[in-house]
Amino acid sequence: MTWPEMQPILLQGTVDTLYMVGWSTLVTVLGGLPLGVLLVLTDRGGLLANRAVNKAVGTVVNVGRSLPFIILVVALIPFTRLVVGTSIGPTAAVVPLSIGAIPFFARLVETAVREVDHGLVEAVLSMGGGTGTVVFKALLPQALPSLVAGLTTTVITLVGYSAMAGAVGAEGLGSKAITYGYQRFETGFMLATVVVLLALVTAVQLLGDGAVRLLSRRERTA
Repeated sequence: MTWPEMQPILLQGTVDTLYMVGWSTLVTVLGGLPLGVLLVLTDRGGLLANRAVNKAVGTVVNVGRSLPFIILVVALIPFTRLVVGTSIGPTAAVVPLSIGAIPFFARLVETAVREVDHGLVEAVLSMGGGTGTVVFKALLPQALPSLVAGLTTTVITLVGYSAMAGAVGAEGLGSKAITYGYQRFETGFMLATVVVLLALVTAVQLLGDGAVRLLSRRERTA
């Protein structure tokens, strides 16, 4: 396969991958951020300390993190069909990608929030602030650089997950690599796919690192 023949296929695969990763990142943040904060708030000594809730949420997160992604994709096929009406294509892949990444991101959020100085929380409480004020005015703003770093790691993980999802009809670069690179023995196409994936991961890492440095600099000068 020549380079001009590869270009449209790689372009479509890249677009599908960005679509899957973009939407699943949004859903992951919406689901993982509150879960991670809840793990901190309901832990021993937390503002909403509740051992039962903390154990239940922690168990769900741990189970979600322990499942191999390729098995999760297959297990969620009925649920995916229920949600989007099909189990193949980039839109369908957003469902297992999100469910697979939410527990991963939740733990990163938990770690980031725990790093916030407890003295700051006590200061907000002493001024009459409630749980919502502590979360949105103290915990999340102070943990923002670490949260962005965790999100960067999550997006890179989603890029890898999306490639694996290509094995079960999710389209994207993973699907193109299997169809054209592996099944048709096009080594050149396989290498081109790897290069594109490396470029995507590198771009995400550079953007994430840049955002973390900027936020850290603002925090020091504030």
